[in-house]
Amino acid sequence: MLGFLAVGGVAYAVDLGVFLWLRAAHGQDPIAAKVCSFVAGCTVAYLGNALGPYRRRAAPALREYAAFFAVNLAGAAVQLLCLAVSHHGLGLTSARADTVSGLGVGMFLATCLRFWGTRTLVFRKSPAA
Repeated sequence: MLGFLAVGGVAYAVDLGVFLWLRAAHGQDPIAAKVCSFVAGCTVAYLGNALGPYRRRAAPALREYAAFFAVNLAGAAVQLLCLAVSHHGLGLTSARADTVSGLGVGMFLATCLRFWGTRTLVFRKSPAA
């Protein structure tokens, strides 16, 4: 689990760095910047997990990357759902409430989902193991 969290931290840093670089240095639209940064972070996370914590499970392949990307999209949806429920559903509209719901509660739940999905759907143990 620690390896998964370490890889996730690096991927998060790449996601954030690419987003800020595209927004600040290149003035790109925030949605386009987030799409690009999500793909970059997701790719780093996949490679880090495939070559790190899950290196003994399966060789990196396009099918695994597609499954990993889908698991990460589901995690992103969980974060957005937490933010939407808090902000729009419960009327908690302060910056602090948005941070707690999206980056606190949402990130925790999304990380749990990503850990489960990565372990069971992406890098499954081979039948011989």
